[in-house]
Amino acid sequence: MPRVTLTRRYRFSASHRLHAPSLGAERNLEVYGKCNNPYGHGHDYVLEVSVAGEPHAETGRVLPLPDLDEFVERVILKEVRYRDLNTEVAEFATLVPTTENLAKVAGARLAAEWSAAFAGQPVRLEKVRIHETKRNIFEVRFNPTK
Repeated sequence: MPRVTLTRRYRFSASHRLHAPSLGAERNLEVYGKCNNPYGHGHDYVLEVSVAGEPHAETGRVLPLPDLDEFVERVILKEVRYRDLNTEVAEFATLVPTTENLAKVAGARLAAEWSAAFAGQPVRLEKVRIHETKRNIFEVRFNPTK
């Protein structure tokens, strides 16, 4: 029987400046353009978290939605909402806060906490997507065997 994938969307706002300290000022401007603004800029991001599993025989749900919402809020949203990603999110002390890296950080945080949060539930984290703009969407997929 095929597994069912559930995707939930969450919105958050945050700011960042795209700047690699190892690059000079000219190269940073060349690589990041207006996103290298010294004062940063903000986005209204959309985070999608997809999980896959068999619907529970009694409830018909893959996972209780409030459980997933609480988990995503605790592990990701409270850490990035209304934050300057460059200075207020630990991982970006050593990473340029591109949305590619933001997707990787969100995925890594969720994956690290997944087993403890959903122990005994036959559901797995499948993918994380972050919409930065209407045209820019970044996705991290997880190995289905893990």
